[in-house]
Amino acid sequence: MQPAVRSPFGRLLFDHTVTEYPQSAQRARYLALAILATIVLYYTYYTQFGVTPNILASFHMSFNFFIAITVASNLLGAFASLPASQTDRLGRTNVVIYGLLIVGLITAVGVPLASGEWTYLVVICLLGIVEGAILVATPALVRDFSPQLGRASAMGFWTIGPVAGSLIASLIAVHTLNHFGQTHWKSQFVIAGCAALVVFVISFFGLKDLSPNLRDQLMVSARDQTLVEARARGLTDQDLLAASERPWRQIFHWDLVGACFGIAVFLLLYYAAASLFTVYYPVIFQNANGTNFTVTQANGLNTWFWTSDIIGLIVVGLLSDALKVRKPFMVLGAIVTIVMTFIFLGNATHPHTGYYTLALEASAIAIGISLVFAPWIASYTESVEAKNPALVATGLALWGWILRLTVGISFLILPVVITSVNPIVDNLPVAQTVIHGQSVQNFVAEHPKTIAFATQHGALLAILAKDPAAAAAVGKDPSAANIAAAEKAFGLKGLTELAQYKTQLAALVEPYTAQLAYISAHEGALQQLQKGSAEAPHQWQHWFYVDIAGMVVFIPLIWLTKGRWKPSSARRDAAEHEVAVAEELARLIAEQRVTA
Repeated sequence: MQPAVRSPFGRLLFDHTVTEYPQSAQRARYLALAILATIVLYYTYYTQFGVTPNILASFHMSFNFFIAITVASNLLGAFASLPASQTDRLGRTNVVIYGLLIVGLITAVGVPLASGEWTYLVVICLLGIVEGAILVATPALVRDFSPQLGRASAMGFWTIGPVAGSLIASLIAVHTLNHFGQTHWKSQFVIAGCAALVVFVISFFGLKDLSPNLRDQLMVSARDQTLVEARARGLTDQDLLAASERPWRQIFHWDLVGACFGIAVFLLLYYAAASLFTVYYPVIFQNANGTNFTVTQANGLNTWFWTSDIIGLIVVGLLSDALKVRKPFMVLGAIVTIVMTFIFLGNATHPHTGYYTLALEASAIAIGISLVFAPWIASYTESVEAKNPALVATGLALWGWILRLTVGISFLILPVVITSVNPIVDNLPVAQTVIHGQSVQNFVAEHPKTIAFATQHGALLAILAKDPAAAAAVGKDPSAANIAAAEKAFGLKGLTELAQYKTQLAALVEPYTAQLAYISAHEGALQQLQKGSAEAPHQWQHWFYVDIAGMVVFIPLIWLTKGRWKPSSARRDAAEHEVAVAEELARLIAEQRVTA
């Protein structure tokens, strides 16, 4: 229950409660605000993944260290979700409202002030802690304002929050990162933080909580409103305390734990997409001219994924509510996601796969995920309500804890599977160095004969490098003086070899001395890049197989959540519920008349 606040200023700051169940338009506004808050909160968190290569380069940070940051923030967020279960007793809105304020300040001010990888780690971990609490509070708010028969569409809209957060991070990066400059990646955090602060102000004045008397009840359809309000008038503080007594003993059951674990391992690919696809695409894929995809192109591909996911969540949520079933959608979505992931991972060994091929395949994966998640989160909240409708936040805290714990542990394993990112990310700038208007990477791709000759005749090029001017002079004018100067510079044997390969040197080497000198000076870095590029495709494929294994594990765990398989059975349950509601409402009205 929310504590009483006596002063007017205190009420302004902390009392955001409504004591009557809101009408449709007002309820829609509260839901919209909860979803808007979720979107901007996830946008701030996922901003880092839209500029991951830039962060690694700026802080000279290893990929393993970046993964360690992701692991730490997820694990801290997992345990931060547990105390958020107290929103069952204290309310949800203050966690969301002041979470927005904290996140906005951390993102707009804290990250830009980070001077190195360790300060960046601290700031992102603080962000993860706040996000962990909000992961519980916002879906609990959506549940409070959505009856079960509209739950899948409502939760589909809530799930837009993390998905749209990723989409916005990608879109903003696509349209502003080049404008501010790739080295000014902190601009992305300033934009995201300011957005969070704006939504904080809107939420402060507009976001509301249901009173404990209302939110602690089960509401199957909008027709239950009269009954819920009638029950609420008869509930005492003792009733509310009794309902939430020993919450974890009521919620921590094998069926809910199993369901949470199932969706957590199913979503491993989702979290890989959210966290690592901005690294994956530039590391694996190349444009037609032989250059690696840019960070901007990677974010463009991400927009396809997230847009498809958003559309899928809305459509699937509406369909699930219309048919009143959840589980068939989950099974279909799991199958679609598994099949499309198999197809998608095959591209890793084909680096010239087209941009739009990748976009369409990623979009199909996103639709498969949306087929699963919108019905699952609706079914899960209904399963929690079946145990105790007063403990929805506790059930969501269990989900948030298991989800982030699983993701954190998976990211601990990921660097063991994918070891090639560091040598690629660290050495790719060497290959992208521009000499005479062309990157080294492009030069190598477009001049294979020059590279082959330089590789086979490295000793000859070393001789030539002693005095290129002397070699050019004798080649242009083989006078006695020039021959003598060349013999002095290269020795008789060296001069003989240069004369032997005169034609090849003139055609393949002399026009490109600057490029070949740079390649020779950075031979070690380029070899590491080449080795990492050769290993990367198979390593990423191995990780995608881990993701597929998680999807397979999820399928039998679908049976642990509540819900019918057949629409006809679900319609029969709804009709029986309507009869029961009418009977109970008539009884309560009769009792209240007698009491009056």
